[in-house]
Formats: sequence, structure tokens, C-alpha cells
Amino acid sequence: MRDVIPGDELLRKAHSVGQYYGFTPLSVLASDTRGEKKTRQRPLPEVLSGLTLDPIAETVAGFLKQCKSASIAPSAKLPLFIWHTNIAPGRPAPKRAVIQFHAIGSDRAIADAVVIRALSALARDLYHEDPVVRVNSMGDKETRARYARELGNFFRKRAALLPEDCVTCAKRDAIEAAELVLKRAAASDVPSPTDYLSDASRKRFEDLLEYLEETETPYELARELLARGSAWHETCFEIMAGEKRVAWGSRYGELARLFFPSAHPAVGGALMVATDGAKMPKPSLQRPRFSFVHIGDEAKHASIRLAEEFRKARVPLAQDIGVESLTEQLHLAERRNPPYLVIMGRKEALEGSVILRNRATQDESVLPVDGLADRLKTYA
Repeated sequence: MRDVIPGDELLRKAHSVGQYYGFTPLSVLASDTRGEKKTRQRPLPEVLSGLTLDPIAETVAGFLKQCKSASIAPSAKLPLFIWHTNIAPGRPAPKRAVIQFHAIGSDRAIADAVVIRALSALARDLYHEDPVVRVNSMGDKETRARYARELGNFFRKRAALLPEDCVTCAKRDAIEAAELVLKRAAASDVPSPTDYLSDASRKRFEDLLEYLEETETPYELARELLARGSAWHETCFEIMAGEKRVAWGSRYGELARLFFPSAHPAVGGALMVATDGAKMPKPSLQRPRFSFVHIGDEAKHASIRLAEEFRKARVPLAQDIGVESLTEQLHLAERRNPPYLVIMGRKEALEGSVILRNRATQDESVLPVDGLADRLKTYA
């Protein structure tokens, strides 16, 4: 497994993953808002009072500050699927590069699934091996409070049998202490947060697992994977490559609430990697010839599965997997102005087909999903 990755390779592959999975670069969205009339917003929070932030949460908070400064926010109809990096074209790559993928404004499990798939695809490209996705759920506020009480009881009852530093740590942070006990295999009966999920949190977690299974995304349930700090809730996940954690993420609605005019659900993850520090060229971006639009869960499942097929075949295609509304997807496709639309509804998904529409002539043809990437290349 590589320890250092060239910055230009990292930037190029992040752009590719973002395009095929429906994530827009923050820099592009910020450019789109320049010159627009700014709406009055709350000042940037100088201190994130009431929340304890770990290093990844601090990274996410920095991303959210940039969104707020650029007046970027989701709407009721259009969630934001954004990717961001601290690598800037024309400048030396930072020695510690960060690639973030975020879905803001979508409360459905598809948002978690697409973030996980995008980070997993990027990890596979960078490390040239199949990554391992590990998932767990910390639940909502109600669940976390109940879980914290159970951990407190656990450490009080088992204090004489556990390592002294674990017991001491539990007095400060029970979840951190639980992580420490699990890492050392000092006890096999540490309470798991999934045993205390509220009905709503259990349903949300089951929905995510169903999405991962329907999209053929391999995963492991990881009872020892815990999210510390009050910024995180519900789903948490990590992506492993070569037995090393390369990416981590979770839902963070409470943190996002501090940066937007109204509350929005949010999920995100960050991949961190060492680079060579070389000066970055401007990436050469290919204009998409196809926009893939889809409606219904069956079509969404297919679109996630097909993203990798399109990307490996280098079909110049873009899509907005996490956007539910067909109208909004068509609006985004119009902005890209591709020559062709690839359309899949529930009927097409069940039949294993798509509709290819020539936007100039409005001519349509039906193509089978099997071998679709190769067929589209004949139109590219």
C-alpha cells in the first residue's frame, strides 16, 4: 500500500469520482455565487459552543465556514452534494491532503450510501486494492444519552476488572474509554450503541444497510466503531485499505445547524493522505456528453451500481444520484448542456434498460443496461 500519493493524481481522481457520483466541487459552487446579491445571515460562529470537536469535525467545520462565507446552502427541493479539498491548482500540494464528500439537505439513507460509495471508489483508485467499508450507528440524541448511561454503569460495575487508565478515562469520556477497552480487547461485553437505538434511528440504519446491499456495496458491521464528540450522530463509517483507516465519516446535523439559516440534515466523510508536495497543474476536465437522470429507488440503486462501470470505461457522463426530483435533475442537466440524456425510471430499471435522448433532435432509443457503457462510447 502506498504511503505517499502524488497530488496531481489525487486531484484528478477526486474530480473523476465527484463527477460520476454527483458531487460538485465547492470551488465551482462558490464561483457561481460570486456577484450575486448576498442574503443576510448569522455571523460565523467564533466558538462552536456546546459541541466537542475531534480533528475530523474541525475539518468539517472549516468546510462549512467556507460554504457559509460563499452563501452556499441547500434548498427545500435541492440538496447539496459537494466535494472539497485543500489542494489548490497552481500551488504546491499540502503534505497532508484532505478530500471531503458531503451531502447536505437530504435526510434519506441514499445520501449516506452515496458518500460512502464515493469515498470507497476514491480509496480503491488511490491504493489499488478493494477497500473495506465498516459501519455502525450511534443513533440520535436520545440514543446517545441512553448509551452514555449504560457505559457509565458498565465502567462502575467492572472497574475492578478493567485497566486503570480505561476507568479513569471513563470519568472524562465514557465513549473514548469504551473505544480504548475494545481496542485492547480488555472486555468482550462492552455495550454496543445499536442495542439502544430509538425506533427512528434503527429504521434509518436499516435503510442504509438496505441501500448498501441493493447497490452491491460490500460492508462490515463494526460494533466497536464509535463516534466521539457531540458533533456526530446516527450513521458512522470508516474505510480501511491495507488494514489502515484512510477515511472516516458520519452524520453531523447539529454541527451543520450552526452554519446555515435553517436546520439541514447533513452527512459527510473525509479521506486524508500524504502527498509529494509538488506544484499542482490545473486539471483538464472533460465536458460530459451524457447526463444520467433517474427517478425511483430501483433506478437510484442502478445508478449507483453503474457509476463505476461508466467511470472505468471513461464515458464522459455526469449524474446527480442524490437528487430525488426528476425536475431538478433535468434542470442540472440543462446547465451542463450535454448532447444526450440517459433516462431511467422505475419501468426501465425493472426491465434493465435506459432511454437515450438526443437533445438536439429529441430522438429517443432504448438501450439495454448490460454493456451500456460500451454502447454509449459509440456516441461519444
